[in-house]
Amino acid sequence: MTAPAQTSLRDIPFTTSDGAQASLADYDEKVVLIVNVASRCGLAPQYEQLEELQRTYGDRGFTVLGFPCNQFMGQEPGSMEEILEYCSATWGVSFPIADKVKVNGPGAAELYKALKKAKDEEGKKGPILWNFEKFVLTPGGAVHRFRPTTKPDDPAVVAVIEENLPR
Repeated sequence: MTAPAQTSLRDIPFTTSDGAQASLADYDEKVVLIVNVASRCGLAPQYEQLEELQRTYGDRGFTVLGFPCNQFMGQEPGSMEEILEYCSATWGVSFPIADKVKVNGPGAAELYKALKKAKDEEGKKGPILWNFEKFVLTPGGAVHRFRPTTKPDDPAVVAVIEENLPR
């Protein structure tokens, strides 16, 4: 008897902000920076750096993908319409924002269940610690994890993005 085929991270479905189904396969050979975001979080200024990465590398095979999450002290309580308006009006966000998700616990989104298996720079995996935890998915399928206080424009994050952009 053969073991069941493992699902690729890129094949795990998620819901977009308009209710459609998508997967990371929709971003084909792009480098994808996945971030759980929250409008009322003290780390929300990271939206500015996320948008700067999108503008710098977006036309070179890169995208940021934001997943609003209300699991950390209720810091993302709004409707999707309110979240999208906030992101656009406050930070000029042009990158895709998916539907709200849970990132921890039994109701965690399948994508985040898979992402939590990735180790951070200290070799630790497990639960998402807070809003703005970052995962860089390379076209080859590698996942690089950066904790919430690591800024999106940190040299380590930028290096992973630049090293994996399509040539």
